[in-house]
Amino acid sequence: MTQPLLTLLSAGIWWVIYSSAAAVLPAVMIWAILRWLERTPVVFNRAYFASLLWALSLVALGGLVIAAQHGQAVGQSVFALPWMRAVLVVGMLLGAFLVWRLVPRVDARRVKPTSACMAVAMVMVVVMVLGTTLHR
Repeated sequence: MTQPLLTLLSAGIWWVIYSSAAAVLPAVMIWAILRWLERTPVVFNRAYFASLLWALSLVALGGLVIAAQHGQAVGQSVFALPWMRAVLVVGMLLGAFLVWRLVPRVDARRVKPTSACMAVAMVMVVVMVLGTTLHR
């Protein structure tokens, strides 16, 4: 009884640690893109918080899809799975929503939804380009 509980606790701790490390680069990108698009400074720690929540949800959703498809698509790209493509779309929508709702400008106004969508799209483009070049 103790070992499964400790395994689950350890997996949760590593999920948070890896997601928080993975959220740093997207947070810097979102902060820079929003600063450029909004033409006013935005709050970096809120950009990091939105990126952290986005990374936590993407890792959880992606892990669930990979666990559900385990052994069915051997040798196939993860992005060839229809559920993984759906996770990417849902992840982008969730990321744009989180950035729009959580990242304020320094004048205490929200960023525009179009700016949030552009920031998330740029992060996803960079992630997909890096993913395909590192995969080869």
